Amino acid sequence: MLTLLHFPIIAKMDGCSGMGDTMEKFLKESAEEYKNLLAEYIETQDEKALYEIELVSKAFIQQNILPEEIINLHIKAMKSLYPDLSSAYELSMDFLLEAMISYGLAHQEIQMLRERQIALNSEISIAAEMQRRLLRTKKPDVDGAEIGVISVPANQMNGDYYNFQENFDGSIGIAMADVIGKGIPAALCMLMIKYSMDSLPCETVRPRVILSNLNRVVEKNIESNMFITMIYAQYFPTTGKLMFSSAGHEPGYHYHANEDRFTEISTRGLVLGVMEDVEYGEQELILAKDDMVIFLTDGVTECRDGDRFIEIEEVLDCIREYKHLSVQEMVDQVYKHFERLQNFKMQDDFSLLILRKTV
Repeated sequence: MLTLLHFPIIAKMDGCSGMGDTMEKFLKESAEEYKNLLAEYIETQDEKALYEIELVSKAFIQQNILPEEIINLHIKAMKSLYPDLSSAYELSMDFLLEAMISYGLAHQEIQMLRERQIALNSEISIAAEMQRRLLRTKKPDVDGAEIGVISVPANQMNGDYYNFQENFDGSIGIAMADVIGKGIPAALCMLMIKYSMDSLPCETVRPRVILSNLNRVVEKNIESNMFITMIYAQYFPTTGKLMFSSAGHEPGYHYHANEDRFTEISTRGLVLGVMEDVEYGEQELILAKDDMVIFLTDGVTECRDGDRFIEIEEVLDCIREYKHLSVQEMVDQVYKHFERLQNFKMQDDFSLLILRKTV
């Protein structure tokens, strides 16, 4: 059975003789103070003694004194104050002491786990901040068009990613991706995609070719149970032409301003990372003045209203409601709408990008 006297021994075994001497002194002083306060309270029932024992208890917590050691201290104080205690009382205290040993060990384990969790949360916070910095991409200024984008992780690490690339011929590359998975593995995958995108040439490359190249990189470098969906588009501001390809990503939507209606845009394509050699389809469309193209991740379409998933029509109606705003204000308001709908507890990463032709 552990007793108070074991603490300095343990400290010395750990090579901390100075710490052991300090602990021995602390326990000796605390035992005497505990006994005096106990005697005072038994004699007077004064609340001052109760207040002072609370301070002693806080000191025990700070010194990581286990519960069974406090009970052992109490037993010794009672034997010192009342040598003629009944055997039944003594046996009952011994019984309580044995019961508290397991409790104390469990308490110690919980405390260690709590400290590890705090350290892990701190590391994740640092990693999340590094991810935000590394994934940062500049939103381009596009002649005759405006872009709005928002990407909010459900937790600290983001499994969604968007990217812009300004090409030598004036076209703009637009990517949106989503890792099938969450947490640190998903975040690391996004960093791989980001640096693969950064290595692309600034000449115009067809979207289907870019997806094929990225697919080979992903297939070689991530675990077989992880996949990435992506939609990649090339926008030509002078003509309003948009070319796009999809690797199993959520469909995009084309808003026809003159008809006030949305149409789905998508192409066939396998998610990135399943097979080494994959060919992707490609389509194109022409944007008229005030037309919009909407790209999003499944964190948008899988928002919940109570026990049900929302319909895509609800997302599009929300976009329509805010179409009088700038596109950045638009995506911000759409996010706030669905954040409120879910009581400010998003279940998945939320990413929404809108391109609107203004001339």
